[in-house]
Amino acid sequence: MKKYLTGFTLAAVAAITLSGCGGGDPLSSSNTAAAASSDSIIVGSADFPESQLIAKIYAEALKAKGVEVTEKPSIGSREVTIPALKDGSIDLMPEYGGALLQYLDSATKAVSSEDVAKELTTKIPSGLSVLEASDAQDKDVLTVKKDIADQYKLKTIEDLQPVAKDLVLGGPPEWKTRLNGVAGLKSVYNLEFKEFSALDAGGPLTLNALLSGQIQVADLFSTDPALAENNLVALEDNKNLFLSENIVPVINQKKSSATVKETLDKVSAALTTEDLIKMNGRVAKFEDIGEIAKEWLKTKNLG
Repeated sequence: MKKYLTGFTLAAVAAITLSGCGGGDPLSSSNTAAAASSDSIIVGSADFPESQLIAKIYAEALKAKGVEVTEKPSIGSREVTIPALKDGSIDLMPEYGGALLQYLDSATKAVSSEDVAKELTTKIPSGLSVLEASDAQDKDVLTVKKDIADQYKLKTIEDLQPVAKDLVLGGPPEWKTRLNGVAGLKSVYNLEFKEFSALDAGGPLTLNALLSGQIQVADLFSTDPALAENNLVALEDNKNLFLSENIVPVINQKKSSATVKETLDKVSAALTTEDLIKMNGRVAKFEDIGEIAKEWLKTKNLG
């Protein structure tokens, strides 16, 4: 099984270790003094490497501007992070516009970057704000091995309709009920899979299961170098189930000072999808996330 833990997803374990070396509960209140200060901020991330990487970029950029930063990486899914942002357990974290909007409003009709950004400003919970979104995107992609794509002539998600009943879908546990998951695949594409296997968020469990044949269809991420490294086929989302996924900082309004907002807006303006793919590739080679973040900021004259 170990041979399948390749590429970006294998680095998930290493990334969590590198960024969470403090140990303990990621939402513990051991740094309450920092949280209470108006010139301090607690930066959180979801439990996968790219979120940790972007959160580290935010943290290092803010440190360079003299902001006192506490980091709480690898917290979990939105079911945990959104309440944490609202109650002040964390103050800031990177998000993905479309997925966040669908989490907040499952009936949204927004698809484009512009429409998603506009609607987010009206749907974000009271006390929170979305700052300027980046052009950089990382979308969920339904992915299959090339032999499966060839066998069933799969190019789009819709092409799965005649064969989904014979295939096992794998993805993060929350996908079982989310619109941008099993529920949406049923309502938008009329897909009913043989089984749903709850694994991780585009991480080593999902990639391993796909490559070993335990699942035949996987939810992976479009900026994951493992797609190209393993000759995987990302199926076209021809009915736009997955919305635009521009990277956007979400912040507790109490911490959205002029310095913080200006700094994060500059980071968002500089970040590109190609940057994410390149940095994810470095994470896959077990390079230190902190060093990757600092080097990127330096190249953009932001750190």
